[in-house]
Amino acid sequence: MKSWLRGLLGRKGEKRAAAFLKKKGFRIVGRGVANRCGEIDLIALDGDTIVFVEVRTRESLDAGHPAESVTVEKQARVTRAALSYLKSKNLWNRRTRFDVVAIIWPGGAPEPQIEHYQNAFEAVGPESMHG
Repeated sequence: MKSWLRGLLGRKGEKRAAAFLKKKGFRIVGRGVANRCGEIDLIALDGDTIVFVEVRTRESLDAGHPAESVTVEKQARVTRAALSYLKSKNLWNRRTRFDVVAIIWPGGAPEPQIEHYQNAFEAVGPESMHG
Protein backbone atom coordinates (compact mmCIF):
# COMPACT_ATOMS: atom_id res chain seq x y z
CA MET A 1 0.00 0.00 0.00
CA LYS A 2 1.31 3.45 -0.88
CA SER A 3 2.37 5.52 2.13
CA TRP A 4 -0.21 8.27 1.54
CA LEU A 5 -2.99 5.65 1.40
CA ARG A 6 -1.67 4.06 4.60
CA GLY A 7 -1.69 7.51 6.23
CA LEU A 8 -5.27 8.10 5.11
CA LEU A 9 -6.36 4.72 6.50
CA GLY A 10 -4.48 5.46 9.74
CA ARG A 11 -6.20 8.82 10.21
CA LYS A 12 -9.58 7.28 9.41
CA GLY A 13 -8.84 4.55 11.99
CA GLU A 14 -7.79 7.07 14.66
CA LYS A 15 -10.99 9.05 14.13
CA ARG A 16 -13.10 5.88 14.46
CA ALA A 17 -11.10 4.74 17.52
CA ALA A 18 -11.78 8.09 19.23
CA ALA A 19 -15.54 7.74 18.56
CA PHE A 20 -15.44 4.13 19.82
CA LEU A 21 -13.69 5.14 23.06
CA LYS A 22 -16.08 8.08 23.60
CA LYS A 23 -19.01 5.63 23.43
CA LYS A 24 -17.27 3.62 26.16
CA GLY A 25 -17.18 6.72 28.37
CA PHE A 26 -13.63 7.91 27.70
CA ARG A 27 -12.92 11.61 27.27
CA ILE A 28 -10.51 12.32 24.41
CA VAL A 29 -8.07 15.06 25.44
CA GLY A 30 -5.52 14.77 22.64
CA ARG A 31 -5.15 13.45 19.08
CA GLY A 32 -1.86 13.06 17.27
CA VAL A 33 0.03 14.62 20.16
CA ALA A 34 3.65 14.98 19.05
CA ASN A 35 6.65 16.01 21.08
CA ARG A 36 10.42 15.63 20.74
CA CYS A 37 10.14 11.96 21.81
CA GLY A 38 7.46 10.81 19.39
CA GLU A 39 3.74 10.86 18.75
CA ILE A 40 0.79 9.54 20.70
CA ASP A 41 -2.25 8.69 18.57
CA LEU A 42 -4.85 9.43 21.25
CA ILE A 43 -4.73 10.62 24.84
CA ALA A 44 -7.90 9.95 26.80
CA LEU A 45 -9.25 10.05 30.31
CA ASP A 46 -10.89 6.91 31.67
CA GLY A 47 -12.20 8.24 34.96
CA ASP A 48 -9.09 9.75 36.58
CA THR A 49 -6.64 7.57 34.60
CA ILE A 50 -4.68 9.11 31.73
CA VAL A 51 -4.72 6.60 28.87
CA PHE A 52 -2.16 6.72 26.07
CA VAL A 53 -3.73 4.93 23.10
CA GLU A 54 -1.86 3.43 20.16
CA VAL A 55 -4.22 2.90 17.21
CA ARG A 56 -3.36 0.35 14.53
CA THR A 57 -5.51 0.05 11.41
CA ARG A 58 -5.20 -2.50 8.62
CA GLU A 59 -7.38 -3.50 5.70
CA SER A 60 -6.87 -7.21 6.27
CA LEU A 61 -5.01 -9.78 8.34
CA ASP A 62 -2.61 -10.52 5.44
CA ALA A 63 0.29 -8.87 7.30
CA GLY A 64 -0.90 -10.14 10.70
CA HIS A 65 -3.23 -8.72 13.33
CA PRO A 66 -2.92 -4.95 13.76
CA ALA A 67 -2.13 -5.28 17.49
CA GLU A 68 0.90 -7.44 16.66
CA SER A 69 2.53 -4.43 15.01
CA VAL A 70 2.91 -2.70 18.39
CA THR A 71 6.43 -4.01 18.87
CA VAL A 72 8.63 -3.53 21.93
CA GLU A 73 10.42 -0.76 20.01
CA LYS A 74 7.10 0.99 19.32
CA GLN A 75 6.10 0.55 22.97
CA ALA A 76 9.37 2.21 24.01
CA ARG A 77 8.74 5.17 21.65
CA VAL A 78 5.19 5.61 22.97
CA THR A 79 6.50 5.36 26.55
CA ARG A 80 9.09 8.10 25.92
CA ALA A 81 6.45 10.34 24.29
CA ALA A 82 4.07 9.71 27.22
CA LEU A 83 6.79 10.56 29.76
CA SER A 84 7.55 13.79 27.92
CA TYR A 85 3.83 14.65 27.85
CA LEU A 86 3.40 13.98 31.58
CA LYS A 87 6.47 16.06 32.38
CA SER A 88 5.33 18.98 30.19
CA LYS A 89 1.91 19.02 31.86
CA ASN A 90 3.22 18.32 35.39
CA LEU A 91 0.98 15.26 35.69
CA TRP A 92 3.44 12.86 37.40
CA ASN A 93 0.98 12.08 40.19
CA ARG A 94 -1.73 10.77 37.86
CA ARG A 95 -2.48 7.12 37.22
CA THR A 96 -1.63 6.14 33.64
CA ARG A 97 -1.94 3.18 31.32
CA PHE A 98 -1.25 2.18 27.74
CA ASP A 99 -4.07 0.82 25.56
CA VAL A 100 -4.09 -0.43 21.99
CA VAL A 101 -7.06 -0.14 19.63
CA ALA A 102 -6.77 -2.56 16.70
CA ILE A 103 -8.96 -1.89 13.69
CA ILE A 104 -9.54 -4.09 10.67
CA TRP A 105 -11.27 -2.07 7.97
CA PRO A 106 -11.50 -3.82 4.59
CA GLY A 107 -11.65 -1.49 1.60
CA GLY A 108 -15.23 -0.57 0.82
CA ALA A 109 -16.60 -1.87 4.14
CA PRO A 110 -18.88 0.68 5.83
CA GLU A 111 -17.89 -0.38 9.35
CA PRO A 112 -14.62 -1.71 10.74
CA GLN A 113 -13.99 -4.46 13.27
CA ILE A 114 -12.58 -2.81 16.42
CA GLU A 115 -10.79 -4.46 19.32
CA HIS A 116 -9.74 -2.53 22.42
CA TYR A 117 -6.92 -3.88 24.57
CA GLN A 118 -6.84 -2.11 27.92
CA ASN A 119 -3.51 -2.04 29.70
CA ALA A 120 -1.98 -3.57 26.56
CA PHE A 121 1.58 -2.98 27.73
CA GLU A 122 3.58 -1.58 30.61
CA ALA A 123 5.94 1.39 30.27
CA VAL A 124 8.96 0.17 28.29
CA GLY A 125 12.49 1.50 28.60
CA PRO A 126 15.00 2.55 31.22
CA GLU A 127 12.82 5.44 32.37
CA SER A 128 10.32 4.96 35.17
CA MET A 129 6.80 6.31 34.74
CA HIS A 130 6.98 7.74 38.23
CA GLY A 131 10.56 8.95 38.55
